[in-house]
Amino acid sequence: MTADPTGSRFHLRGEHSSAEIAQVGAALRALTVDGVDLVPRYPDDLPTPVASGVVLVPWPNRIRDGKYSFDGEDLQLAISEPKFGNASHGLLRFGTYQAIEHTDDRLVLGADVVPQTGYPFHLRTRVTYALRADGLRVTHAIENIGAKAAPVALGVHPYLQIGGVPTEDLVVHSTGTTTLVLDDRNIPVDEVPVDAATDLREGRRLGDASLDNGYRGWERDADGRAHHTLTAPDGRRVQLWQDDGFRWAQVFTTDRYPGQSLAVAIEPMTAPANAFATGTDLERLEPGAEMTREWGISYRA
Repeated sequence: MTADPTGSRFHLRGEHSSAEIAQVGAALRALTVDGVDLVPRYPDDLPTPVASGVVLVPWPNRIRDGKYSFDGEDLQLAISEPKFGNASHGLLRFGTYQAIEHTDDRLVLGADVVPQTGYPFHLRTRVTYALRADGLRVTHAIENIGAKAAPVALGVHPYLQIGGVPTEDLVVHSTGTTTLVLDDRNIPVDEVPVDAATDLREGRRLGDASLDNGYRGWERDADGRAHHTLTAPDGRRVQLWQDDGFRWAQVFTTDRYPGQSLAVAIEPMTAPANAFATGTDLERLEPGAEMTREWGISYRA
């Protein structure tokens, strides 16, 4: 029997909703509310395509040349994106998580980032998926269990849809006021106010957009949450929210998702691309310290 390239799968089930999470990358493989698929599915025999649903730790996005300095030490990470010469999407994208707790509507997965070439720090990570009637709430905890301070950033890479509606016909709405300008290696070189091509505040039909943009500067609710919404022509909508510890989000469209002519990822991030090199919003986690962040998905018919 051929092994599943995404590892074991964990199922959550409620009266109105269900979810499926993969062991590899703690990836969100499926989410359904009232029979509507909110995450695009992919074939069982494929590894996780285009980082679908994976947890990105201890950094999201890219680090130019895999090089950075921390506390006076120059460090070199493995190059995991050879085409552009970058270290990409952290060290647990293809890591195998273990189940710590699993009930009908709650799953806790854990994996350690162990000291290694380019990242001589030791982290314990936990991801909690909690099913809700209208969607999902996700909590991340990262603890420094090593002997020295560690640089840490966190991201997640969920793709969203509204089942039965072509993604091209969905309208994306997000209130970010600034966006990053990327070079030809997808590394930020500037941060500028949004313009006609990147402004999502009034909504933009995804079929008319080509996006791979990091945003910040959103409106936030009384709980400090920023909200990003995909709306179908019939008014149904799926919303991703992120707490105030997630200071950035990447909005990414692609035609490389299996079975989809267009797919969209909305990626909460605590820091932008190349943060290990620039220090922008990078967390310094002291020995014994822990950081927690939350985000979630909700659906409204």
